[in-house]
Amino acid sequence: MHILVAFDKFKDSMTAMEACLTAQEAILRARPTWTVTSAPLTDGGEGFCEILTKAVYGKIERVPVLGPLLEPQTAKIGFVDIGNIPEAVRKLIKLPGWGQVAVIEMAEASGLMSVPLEKRHPSNTSSYGTGQLIAHAADSGAAAIILGVGGSATVDLGLGALEAIGLELVDEDGTVMRHVTPKSWPRVMRLRGEAWPHIPPIYIACDVRNPLLGPNGAVRVYGGQKGLKPDEMPDFERSFGGLAKKLCDHTGSERTLMAEPGTGAAGGIGFGLCASCDAKMVPGFDLVAAWLDIKGKIANADYVISGEGRFDMSSLQGKGPGSVLREAERQHKPARIMAGIVEKGLDLPEKVHADSIAPTGYTKERSMAEGRKLLAKKIMEVFSK
Repeated sequence: MHILVAFDKFKDSMTAMEACLTAQEAILRARPTWTVTSAPLTDGGEGFCEILTKAVYGKIERVPVLGPLLEPQTAKIGFVDIGNIPEAVRKLIKLPGWGQVAVIEMAEASGLMSVPLEKRHPSNTSSYGTGQLIAHAADSGAAAIILGVGGSATVDLGLGALEAIGLELVDEDGTVMRHVTPKSWPRVMRLRGEAWPHIPPIYIACDVRNPLLGPNGAVRVYGGQKGLKPDEMPDFERSFGGLAKKLCDHTGSERTLMAEPGTGAAGGIGFGLCASCDAKMVPGFDLVAAWLDIKGKIANADYVISGEGRFDMSSLQGKGPGSVLREAERQHKPARIMAGIVEKGLDLPEKVHADSIAPTGYTKERSMAEGRKLLAKKIMEVFSK
């Protein structure tokens, strides 16, 4: 029996790599003669850099950056040889024929998880550190950059990142402002300069389809997750939209860019990079699935196990575990979901079983603290029979 384990992260409990390793070890304890293949998933957030880089034998560096609150920290960046990247990926994003690709994870430098709960508010956060990673990639001679934008702490249009690679924000006295966050946006009178000319092509891995502004935009949909209160949203969006128009005018981009699907992801960094660096959006899961050869791994498996912290309706709408299930169904492979919580009443494919690993009566906090133990226990229960 050949099992494929393809877990996404269990937020605040296990990384995708930890969940896959836990499952692999538990299966082999229950069935020592079976073969287990591991394929940790990522949605562009936590784990994106490490999972993609290690999958193609790249190297990971740690770079000093300023975090979302402009505090000194370090962040990972991956470098992979283009020749090691699967052909399907190179066709998807039209990579050059040689050189290295930098793999950047926004959550590493500008992630929400690195901001204490009491300090979470988009007025105070900046994507500057992500820009520093982009700068490091450019200075290292990367032929292209692949940027995962999940898990960000920011709603700053990517202006922090752009500031790190050449854009200047100028106040009414003609002074160049440094380390600008949204709370100081009212002082910005004009923009000056442009992104460095040696910034390589940037491909943004993103499955979010939200536009920049409006009821489905970056502020209204994601601002609350990052600390913005409902009564603050109208003023924040006015300022946000005003600077977006300034950036369009400064870069010569059409204002219709603000309505493009995906420009509202990660606080608008996709919009900022598209306007200033001609970045391109690419479907996140399609990229990851091609990179990790998920279809091939499913084809070689007899049984597929996937899951994440909470498996619900949104999981079936393009997220990693749901996409794994759909591909397993297409290939007529039986599959199983193991998640912290599985929402009741989901329309699952016929050959799919679903298990919540959190026992009845466990608090959310206890379930997260004991996530690895609970996953291993559930796997032993299922596969020791």
